[in-house]
Amino acid sequence: MNGAQDLGGQMGFGPIELEENEPNFHARWEERAFAVTLAMGATGSWTLDTSRHARETLPPAEYLSSSYYEIWTKGLEKLLVSAGLLTSEELREGKSLGPARELKRVLKADEVAATLAKGAPVARDETQPARFKVGDRIRTLRMHPPTHTRLPRYARDAVGTIEQVHGVHVFPDSNAHGDGEDPQWLYGVIFKGTDIWGDDGDPHLSLRIDLWEPYLVPAE
Repeated sequence: MNGAQDLGGQMGFGPIELEENEPNFHARWEERAFAVTLAMGATGSWTLDTSRHARETLPPAEYLSSSYYEIWTKGLEKLLVSAGLLTSEELREGKSLGPARELKRVLKADEVAATLAKGAPVARDETQPARFKVGDRIRTLRMHPPTHTRLPRYARDAVGTIEQVHGVHVFPDSNAHGDGEDPQWLYGVIFKGTDIWGDDGDPHLSLRIDLWEPYLVPAE
């Protein structure tokens, strides 16, 4: 969707400020927000793509005025309510107002390290041949879906070249909305800066994006 999270190419936000030796967290509450989000994700109540969509559908003014982990926390609140694990009233009151809801599974403290090391692989078996190969010229679709997508707005209707074939992976656009994994081929695509930003873009710039096959058509 064309939400506030899709900032590429937008002006007026100023330069990206890089912090030297930046820590993983700037406050203890950020550590807790990270831990609780991962713990709830491990319950299997939603998918990673669903959680991304929850964050990107925050109201734009709220999204842009929130810090990174504030966005995570607000997205988690939306997920908890939509999954029926708590109510909006319980959020407002800050306490449980009824019996605890049953979870599919619980991530225990002594399992965290192994679970994080294992990750959650999204590669899947091939069921059909890839449509493109390394060196093929492609054009991305012009699209403005109200649902989740990993095709950035600034990279739509642009010509690029297949640089790498990553295999078949879970398709976020369907997985985010409970429509199944719908595995699709994933490609590493390279674009010239001028093909993305126009003739006034940096001619020495190249941009690499991993894109799923449904986003791509052969360049004419």
